[in-house]
Amino acid sequence: MKSAYELAMERLAQSGPSSTPLTAEQKKRLAEIDKIYAGKIAEREIFLKQSLAAATAAQNLDEIEKLQRQLAAERSRIEEEREDEKERVRRNK
Repeated sequence: MKSAYELAMERLAQSGPSSTPLTAEQKKRLAEIDKIYAGKIAEREIFLKQSLAAATAAQNLDEIEKLQRQLAAERSRIEEEREDEKERVRRNK
């Protein structure tokens, strides 16, 4: 008799994405996507960190908090876009 864990792992393996390997072109495209989105994240971080430094120098606590939330939200949004784009590449075989 199998444990609940073993049964769950079997179901996961059956319902998960196909295990066919990625083509060289897909791997290349995934690497390009990572580079593009890493650049987008860096661009937003540079811009917002400059604003954050100015707000810190002015000791504007409300602005500091707002910019920190915006930085986290921007990073999260861009990472989500990156994963969506990568998933599209993985599905198009």
